[in-house]
Amino acid sequence: MACTKLFPRAKDSYELHHSFRETTADGQLHIEEIKEIVVHKFSLMDVEDPDIFAAEPLFEWQYSEQGKWVMQHAIDTPTWHRYPDYTTFGHNYSITAKLKAEDITYFKLKWG
Repeated sequence: MACTKLFPRAKDSYELHHSFRETTADGQLHIEEIKEIVVHKFSLMDVEDPDIFAAEPLFEWQYSEQGKWVMQHAIDTPTWHRYPDYTTFGHNYSITAKLKAEDITYFKLKWG
């Protein structure tokens, strides 16, 4: 899994970025819709080194059925993000991945 980006924009929406990619197959131009979505979230309470404590949930997710599917279908390597939770003095983590529109539909139908 790719390295972290600290303190991204916190959104309630699971869709972060929207783009298009051109590909050619069989001599025809195809345009694929690509979206970056949040595929997993978890939080930690106030700990001394949050990234060390986050390693286990990140590792467990990566080797779960959902994580394996996302790792296989993601356009780029998924990334994890850490941002502060000001109400509990803890840390929120999210994993984002860039997926094709049809893969997002499958993901949302299977895992919500």
